Amino acid sequence: MGCGNNHNDFHGDSCVCEVVRAIKDIQDNAVENECAECSSCFTEPLGSLVSPTRREPVDTRVFVLSDAKGNPFHAFFNGENNACVSIFFRVEDVFDNCCATLRVLIPGRRESGNFVPVNLVNNGNVDLSRVCQVDRFRASNDCVTVDLKCFCAVQCIADVNLGICN
Repeated sequence: MGCGNNHNDFHGDSCVCEVVRAIKDIQDNAVENECAECSSCFTEPLGSLVSPTRREPVDTRVFVLSDAKGNPFHAFFNGENNACVSIFFRVEDVFDNCCATLRVLIPGRRESGNFVPVNLVNNGNVDLSRVCQVDRFRASNDCVTVDLKCFCAVQCIADVNLGICN
């Protein structure tokens, strides 16, 4: 299991792998239902991170992966306005022995009704104080393939509509 834990506490490979597989299944279910609104948080949880009372069509569960020290995993994307590093992802595929293809999401904020990218890097490092400025996401065309066993934590951030179903 990941993070140096050799105990087989899970039925599958690792807890991070199981969670990312579940996120993929949830997203696929939304796509198969033509991105319809969720009718129940329990049976169709995509959308439940938005608001339990406000159901908007969503197609992506945004998440962050962390290493054993709690550092967020980051990847690069073709930058807008000098922002080219993100810690936010959408799962596109899970395959083989817990490998995944993740789409890098462009972090942004709403400013005067427009999407403005947030540059998460300061002095060559991810600046966690800038993460709090992020309240919007946009899909990039960049993907990264990762071994999910290399991560110790996954945190779901938001359910959003990136137009993946369109």
